[in-house]
Amino acid sequence: MAAYDYQYLAHLVRRAQVGSSDAFAELYVATYQQQYNFSYRYLQDEFLAQDAIQETYILALKNISTLRDPLVFVSWLNQINLRVCFEMYRKERRHDLELNRYDQAHLDFCEDRGENDSPELQVIREDEQEYVIKQILALPFSESQAILLRYYRNMKLGEIAKMMEISQSSVKRYLNSGRKMLAERLNRYAENRTN
Repeated sequence: MAAYDYQYLAHLVRRAQVGSSDAFAELYVATYQQQYNFSYRYLQDEFLAQDAIQETYILALKNISTLRDPLVFVSWLNQINLRVCFEMYRKERRHDLELNRYDQAHLDFCEDRGENDSPELQVIREDEQEYVIKQILALPFSESQAILLRYYRNMKLGEIAKMMEISQSSVKRYLNSGRKMLAERLNRYAENRTN
């Protein structure tokens, strides 16, 4: 883990909040490598990681004035980076799935294998998946990060622990608490849909 001088970073954040581009440039230099390493490990693609970093720092610059506690800048930046990486991965995956669907539909048509799910059923499934993802992102950051890395990136506990810079037992704890919170939210959603 990078050894940050959080007091100095907070000082830079305060300066950046009042418009100092030099202060934000220093924040960028101080935090870039750790943010890039995370993006690269998450996306496993150098070019996507660079795009994610660019988007992360653009969002940070646009929203730095909303950061109430400058001492939590690194944590705040980590959250932005995770969400950017997750969205980029999801878009890439969706693109791949669409290509695969097209290929499969073409094969089905050519080989006359039968019909797929109805378009209505596909829309319902996509809406439900979208809701689950929103609920995961609404969890506390550590739980959200652990669940995304485990279930959406299929990473092993040891890999997640290394990436989050915590112990494997902490990963298990975050996964358990995150799953419980998510189950409660999804149960409430299911109950509301049936009422």
